[in-house]
Amino acid sequence: MRSRKWLTFLTWVLLSFTLVVTGCTNQANNGNQQASNNETTSGENGTETEKPQEDVTIKLGFYSGGKSDEKMKELIDKFMEKHPHITVETQSAPYGQFFQKLDTQIAANNAPDVWLSDGVFVMKYAQRGAVKDLTDWIEKDLNKDEYYGLDFNKDADGRYWAIPQGIQIGVLFYNKELFDQAGVAYPDENMTWEDLKETAAKLTLDSSGNTADASGFDAKNVQQFGLTFFSITEGWFSVLKSYGGGVLDESGMKSVVNSPENKQAMEWIVDGMNRGVLTDPLDLKGFQSSMAVFPSGSAAMRIGIYARVLAANEAGLDYDVTVLPKGPDGKRFAPVIANSWVINNKVDGAQAEAAWEWIKYWATEDEVQREWATLGEAVPVKKSVANSEVFLGASEKPANRQAFLDSFEFAGTLDANAVWEEWVSKFNENANRAFLNDVSIDEMLENADQEVQKVLDNFYKN
Repeated sequence: MRSRKWLTFLTWVLLSFTLVVTGCTNQANNGNQQASNNETTSGENGTETEKPQEDVTIKLGFYSGGKSDEKMKELIDKFMEKHPHITVETQSAPYGQFFQKLDTQIAANNAPDVWLSDGVFVMKYAQRGAVKDLTDWIEKDLNKDEYYGLDFNKDADGRYWAIPQGIQIGVLFYNKELFDQAGVAYPDENMTWEDLKETAAKLTLDSSGNTADASGFDAKNVQQFGLTFFSITEGWFSVLKSYGGGVLDESGMKSVVNSPENKQAMEWIVDGMNRGVLTDPLDLKGFQSSMAVFPSGSAAMRIGIYARVLAANEAGLDYDVTVLPKGPDGKRFAPVIANSWVINNKVDGAQAEAAWEWIKYWATEDEVQREWATLGEAVPVKKSVANSEVFLGASEKPANRQAFLDSFEFAGTLDANAVWEEWVSKFNENANRAFLNDVSIDEMLENADQEVQKVLDNFYKN
């Protein structure tokens, strides 16, 4: 059944592949790690003898890009020095190509032994039988309290399917220079979504220099937006959840789109777009990419995951971050993508153990965590490193990196499941119609609810 579902899904993927913005204390149970090419056994006279460990080769897959490739290769070489009986072969490609090829390989039973999964795909692989349940290994070798993000890879039955490699968590980015020019106070942890809209209106400028809260403002000719707003991760999902809504129930198999809470959240969004304060889908077409609005200085604020610091720093912006706003009842929500290591369900024995050694090496070694943190592309997984000067005291902006760590208190996944890409596509199609006033919010919620549920039923009931 799972193989048939995977082949059905692969056909859909080859027609329409959704790219996702991604974008990742002391070592636990150190005695469990093999530091040499030998293992200890008991001889006939009761004395301990050593026998050579079995040489094993594993294929490690990861999506590549820029400086991270070089650092990954360095860490792989160090791993093989530490584990001389394990040879690591690699398979890498740019993000989109990597996951398209991976889906084909899974269907053909020749995927890598261990690979780096975008966090939103972990449950797709888990619920389709493509990756191993790591629960027992985690219970044996890791102290779960030492890590951020482990529970983001846990299913409704309490099973763990992956170990985070680096974590992306959403906060509010703001351009200090634009705030200073407008004489507006910087946002902070006390801000609500309504407060944010009022602040954004003061920072939205039309072609004549009028703000969105002034008479004569032309919402059809905006030159500077108060808030750039797009996608599930860096747009509507945080608002829905903060208002008490969402898309799926806890089981991940039932749509809860058509709710009063979601209607209230959608009204907040559509009003902001109608007033020109938030970028709508047509506004975004005027930029090279949706992600370019904030770094270009064309928006005063954005919802952004940690990886967005790279573009902001490269652009030389004077900016900082704070936690995302509160909803009307004081609820706050930060979206999380825990990009993670998974092990191919087809591998067993020495290869599976070697794959776990790689994951354990990544998770438990402070040196590995520190070196990866220097790339500045993800929040470190190990709390001891994330709460150290390596992360919090980095010389580059933003200054308030603590906001990323504080956001774990109210963080959650993007309702990822086996058909995440499909239901997100259906929701986006309907939401964009409402954002552009092609349909009413009530009609949008009703249609999206039905279409999302149909996607869920096609997988989970078949």
